[in-house]
Amino acid sequence: MSIKVQNITKIYGKQKALDQVSFEINSGEIVGFLGPNGAGKSTMMKIMTGFIPPNQGDVIINGKSILEQALEVKRIVGYLPENNPLYLEMYVKEYLHFMGSIHLPGKIVAKRVKDIIELTGLSIEQNKKIGSLSKGYRQRTGLAQALIHDPEVLILDEPTTGLDPNQIVEIRNLIAKIGKEKTVILSTHIMQEVDAICDRVIIINNGKVVADERPDTIQNKVEQQTSIIIVEFDKRVEIELFNEIADLVKAINHKENMWLLESSNNTDIRANIFNFAVKHGLTVLSMQKQEKSLEEVFKILTKG
Repeated sequence: MSIKVQNITKIYGKQKALDQVSFEINSGEIVGFLGPNGAGKSTMMKIMTGFIPPNQGDVIINGKSILEQALEVKRIVGYLPENNPLYLEMYVKEYLHFMGSIHLPGKIVAKRVKDIIELTGLSIEQNKKIGSLSKGYRQRTGLAQALIHDPEVLILDEPTTGLDPNQIVEIRNLIAKIGKEKTVILSTHIMQEVDAICDRVIIINNGKVVADERPDTIQNKVEQQTSIIIVEFDKRVEIELFNEIADLVKAINHKENMWLLESSNNTDIRANIFNFAVKHGLTVLSMQKQEKSLEEVFKILTKG
């Protein structure tokens, strides 16, 4: 077991940011940690890295408690905070050498810096001041510092925030590469990122875990609650007529003669729709079942 979160509660004044949160992450998994703003994601990550203490509970990382063995935990965890604090007046290579010297014996720092610069694609920027780098290369530098001591666990708080589409793909690919050898937990608001690289998704809302599954499993479970059929007829249909379709709970006019027809409990109403069309002399030009995207699933699980 790589990470075991046990009944974590965190209270700020009268606000309960985390409420009895528990989950486990196995070695070698890349886990997406999702939730709306204010759900408690960053608080959970700061507790996991030992930056702030919980009011209740514990986190065990590779058998070490953040409460009783905080220093040992920090030795095996790499952390990239959301705001990526960097020394902007330092040069990239100089900064990484400085960070490496904090963690590693002096005789191996230079070799480790060289390796991590190559891994994170910073070779052409290594002799530039951090303050002169693009947002994408600053994120790479922050990721490099999180990796400099070769941690077993990597915790990344919104690592692609503010990046352009090309930079997002580059950082995403880098995380996927790193994830082949390490346990990674990352928070993000980009659902495509989760679909692309995450083995599991943990969704938190109002300080509580509301889902913990593989991305496709979560989608399937939500889809079982409702089913949406997109159908196009050859001519106009008055909305009142749809009341005749058995098991239909909602009809929405999408555009012109195209409708979104929703049933409950994942009932397949395609045969009912076809019979309805025959009865009213309609031709069905197209009909397909709509699959819910992970973004739609996220909205459903975190509403209210």
